[in-house]
Amino acid sequence: MSKINRRTILGGTSALAAGVLHAPSVFAQTKGPHAGTTINASCFQTTYFEYLKNYFPEFEAKTGIKVNFTMQAFPVYNQRTDLELSTKGSALDVCNVTFIYSGRWIGAGWMTNLDTFTKDSKMTPADWDPEDFAGGPQSAMKNAKGETFGFTWEAGAMILGAARFDLIDKAGLGLPKTFDDLIKVCDAVHNKDGVAAFTADKLHHWNWIPYLMGAGGNVFKAPPENLTPTLDTPQAAASAEWYANLLMKYGPDGILSYSDDQAMRSQMSGRANIRTQAITWMVPLAKHAESTVQKTVRYGFMPEGPKGNFPGSNSHGLGIPVGSKKKEAAWEFIKWALSKETIAMVVKNHGYPSVCRLSIIKSPQFREVLTLNGQDVASLFLDVLQLGGKTGYMKYRTVPVYPQVGDKINKAIERIATKQQAAPAAMKQAQTEAIQDLQKAGIKVDL
Repeated sequence: MSKINRRTILGGTSALAAGVLHAPSVFAQTKGPHAGTTINASCFQTTYFEYLKNYFPEFEAKTGIKVNFTMQAFPVYNQRTDLELSTKGSALDVCNVTFIYSGRWIGAGWMTNLDTFTKDSKMTPADWDPEDFAGGPQSAMKNAKGETFGFTWEAGAMILGAARFDLIDKAGLGLPKTFDDLIKVCDAVHNKDGVAAFTADKLHHWNWIPYLMGAGGNVFKAPPENLTPTLDTPQAAASAEWYANLLMKYGPDGILSYSDDQAMRSQMSGRANIRTQAITWMVPLAKHAESTVQKTVRYGFMPEGPKGNFPGSNSHGLGIPVGSKKKEAAWEFIKWALSKETIAMVVKNHGYPSVCRLSIIKSPQFREVLTLNGQDVASLFLDVLQLGGKTGYMKYRTVPVYPQVGDKINKAIERIATKQQAAPAAMKQAQTEAIQDLQKAGIKVDL
């Protein structure tokens, strides 16, 4: 199978989605006060902006603004942007506000308050409707005062996808609803027809946390106020061991090195069955032209643990660095890129699923786009977004220090999975290293 990445995971869906959402194909040929201006924008590699770049000429024709848009690999983008923002430089006019860095970038005062634009009728028409963005994803783009520093273009709602549900059905079982069910199903179908029962990528600090929370554990004591790590608790150690065993006992060979697209390809090719991951990586199982499991895939909620259900829910948004010298032109781009009409056009022409505007998500047309192998996946998507926004359990991930702590989690799970350390020792080491990093950053922790 050819390499598939963020650029191509939803390729081949346009024919299925064409004619579904009604949006204008061209924009008025007008020039605004920023004619002749060039703005620099940047994001990590993602399908939304790969699709959107096709329509940049229409934006330029409408406003006179040319967009120099660059994309890098996820870690490269975050590292470079973090450095640029920290200097309050003017190299970027628009940037992606990455979920795990949103607390750091907003809290440090590196992003522009966008309420100044949305509350100015001369800058933003009322029908642009900032309240139309789903509250759960949008919460990561706000500070403690409720001020807005980004508007979301992607919401990653974690669901369960079973690529070979036929094997589960043949075993007389259904989609797993609890952690115990998940193990029962994996036991029943592992290596049947040469298919591994489970698959995942190596970002354990995203994939494992719903299992940790479902078992009664947490990353921090009470984020964002108390950032004392809680990685050395009995619940954390037991959950880490359980998850590491899930990967090693039921995963395909080499699973510990899988990237997100490799994990997806293991499902698309029928080599692996179950995965719990954001919806963006699940849609291709039913829609991508190269998928061999289009007729056997089924979708469900994240399995629930003894202490509840905590599916991952993240978001990324567009914001304006404080150092930008072209903030008004930058806002024109954001306003266009995330308008109802533009988002509808991208969904219509490309089948993009991870949108954040409620008016799009709730539309019959979007529901049709996300009816996958006969299932109403749009409802699953919205339910996860609302769940994350209602309880605020995702706050752990938007604190400024999470990237450092997440790195310790990744390494601890790897050590447990490879038997280098027992779970209690590995998690104790992660706790110690996380506290050291937090103290270096000037964060007060309970000792």
